[in-house]
Amino acid sequence: MAPTITPVQTSSDVPASTTVVVIGGGIIGLTAALALAERNIPVVVLEKGRIAGEQSSRNLGWIRKTSRHRDDVPLAQAADRLWAGMAERVGGDVGYRQSGIMFLARSEEQLAMHEAWLASVESLSLDSRMLDARDIDRRVPGGKGEWVGGIFTASDGRAEPSLAASAIARAAMARGATIVENCAVRTVSRSGGKVSGVVTESGEIRCDQVLLAGGLWSRRFLGNLGVSLPTLPLISSVLRTAPMEGPTDIAVGGPDFSFRKHKDGGYIVTQRGALDAPLMLDHLLIGSRYLGSLRSQRHLLRISLGKHFLRDLTLPRRWGAKRSPFERIRTMDPPVNPRLNDEALRNLAAAWPVFERASVAEAWAGMIDITPDSNPVIGAVPGIPGLSIASGFSGHGFGTSPAAGQLAADLLAGEAPIIDPAPYRFARF
Repeated sequence: MAPTITPVQTSSDVPASTTVVVIGGGIIGLTAALALAERNIPVVVLEKGRIAGEQSSRNLGWIRKTSRHRDDVPLAQAADRLWAGMAERVGGDVGYRQSGIMFLARSEEQLAMHEAWLASVESLSLDSRMLDARDIDRRVPGGKGEWVGGIFTASDGRAEPSLAASAIARAAMARGATIVENCAVRTVSRSGGKVSGVVTESGEIRCDQVLLAGGLWSRRFLGNLGVSLPTLPLISSVLRTAPMEGPTDIAVGGPDFSFRKHKDGGYIVTQRGALDAPLMLDHLLIGSRYLGSLRSQRHLLRISLGKHFLRDLTLPRRWGAKRSPFERIRTMDPPVNPRLNDEALRNLAAAWPVFERASVAEAWAGMIDITPDSNPVIGAVPGIPGLSIASGFSGHGFGTSPAAGQLAADLLAGEAPIIDPAPYRFARF
């Protein structure tokens, strides 16, 4: 089960028409809706289940520039500025804290990767800096790990997934947006070759433009329209400790664990060195696009063949206006891998013994959609005028969501984009 988010009273009425329909009530779709509503552009968000029910409430809450692809850093920098003003903008707490993020290196090889990244972003004026073992011990005392060094970015931070999406949704509705839950979009309707609306399980909504922000479901939605979006799934298991005295407010990523302070005084912990990779039909269809990533990251993947493959086969890949896969599975809720969570807590306690006293308050898992280059797709969908996309965030979407949603809104509105959208164009695939 996902962590419980702050409840939001959404609409039960499906309007007959609007200007923009956003498919997907995750944090990307909600921030795009907020940015559109602030410009007085009528917008309707349609969510097949509950808002933020999938990865938007299951992520770690990190807001980072550190170790992002160089082309992706400007989006993260813009997101920093927007996160800093988000509480005032939405009139509610989103849990934002600019407490810094640190990554640790256990070997010279790992340290060299951080040094190479820092050199690659030298022209971007980041405050990232390399650390030695004494710096690490000073910033995160009480450790027993043997670190050769690390990297630290003081301007990185965190926010609370259980608060942020709800606050953004309420603010969007206060500015005129309509949000409808438990209403799956089956397909788009077209007139004269251009999108003219969406077909939902509750009927058709006429509109001028559609933004697909469906997360891991976007590939299947586009596939039904004859468009191939290359994304593959990974599953991350996460735990939250009960409130405890910890070593720091800095979010820390080690080679085989990570932790960050939670708003209730506990810590969010994951096995940073391992992700479940359930094989599915898509691995046969588009897996060759990921060979470069596989060569460099194979050690991170726990590959398996099982029920995920069988369930995926039962979901249709083509349908008309009839019942869609999104009505069969309202919320993707993968089971937690307790072995990975146990590894994470054990590895963390070996590095900082204070975590030997940690007790687990809850655990959950989330399914992430990964693109071949780990960057999202934001912009127009080729061949279908009126349809745009903001998906494929590869586990990084929460941190950049304010800027990603605004970029999508900028492009829809035909206004100057918040950053150069070129790195995110669909055509790169």
